[in-house]
Amino acid sequence: MLGEDQVVERLSAAASRPASLAIHELAALGSESRGVVGEVGLALLQGWQRVAESRGRGRGAIDVAVLFTDLVGFSDWALHAGDEQAIGLLREVSAAIEPPILEHRGEIVKRLGDGLMAAFGDAGAAIEAAFDARERAALVDVDGYHPQLRTGIHLGRPRKVGGDYFGVDVNVAARLLEAAKPGEILVSDRTLRALDDATLTARKRRFSAAGVPAGLTAYVVQRAASAAGAPGRG
Repeated sequence: MLGEDQVVERLSAAASRPASLAIHELAALGSESRGVVGEVGLALLQGWQRVAESRGRGRGAIDVAVLFTDLVGFSDWALHAGDEQAIGLLREVSAAIEPPILEHRGEIVKRLGDGLMAAFGDAGAAIEAAFDARERAALVDVDGYHPQLRTGIHLGRPRKVGGDYFGVDVNVAARLLEAAKPGEILVSDRTLRALDDATLTARKRRFSAAGVPAGLTAYVVQRAASAAGAPGRG
């Protein structure tokens, strides 16, 4: 019989494989841990996360600020620009936004095509990295095209398995990203409460999405004018 951590690791590994291999691996998992596949069903990893959260499991022990970024409209632009320019743009954006994440003690969890997922030990570091990354990304120019970065950040207690994070808190950060407009940094109310309100301004945004706890409020955040002009701020 597999323990809970082993189940999560196997689900995580299977979810990262091609669909045919994942199905076979999860079927094998079901024979080792009776009822897991029946309980999770074809939703696989996301379904397991929801079940674990609803039973009070699957949460981490410490706060983690989960950050997602991507480029608005990249797919449409890349379709016309061609592979060579698209790859060149992604390289330049990566070179622009990854250093601020590392400088603010963030961990790049995974790269996701035209975006990435990162994790920070506190919300303040995550928001500073997001501000810096946005400013650096705005300087990228590929034959006159300037990419527009958007960001979603949520402070929660996701479950860490290996080098990845799972759970509702990760889903919240991803949904915030999807709701952000070009150039926006969208954060949850819990994230905002952990930030220094003297260094930023916040504007409430109506927000609702599947898989997000009811009543969660989102805010578009900007550096305050005084903070933006301070030494060391871009």
